[in-house]
Amino acid sequence: MKQTGPRVGAWYQDLQTNAIFEVVASDPDQSTVECQYIDGEVTDYDMDSWRELLLVEVEEPEDWRNAYELDAEESSDPDLPFHPEDWSGPLSNIEPEFMNGVEEF
Repeated sequence: MKQTGPRVGAWYQDLQTNAIFEVVASDPDQSTVECQYIDGEVTDYDMDSWRELLLVEVEEPEDWRNAYELDAEESSDPDLPFHPEDWSGPLSNIEPEFMNGVEEF
């Protein structure tokens, strides 16, 4: 089986262990490949070890977010501000003992 080099963002299945993982980084200068398994574990391979693996490229699993307990609704942009519907919480009812700029008489 002729295997090409690792492609970042591609999902592979190891035919020996049946493990499914995504290539998340590849560094040709260091000759390393960083992979993240479907359960969230991250591992590194050197290029010699990578070439010894029996891999097939597979489609992205439907349930790959399960390890992170995410669903499609939670995949919003983290750079956008969060605006809760209700600003009142248990801490908003606590009045501090000292407030800057306020003097007691």
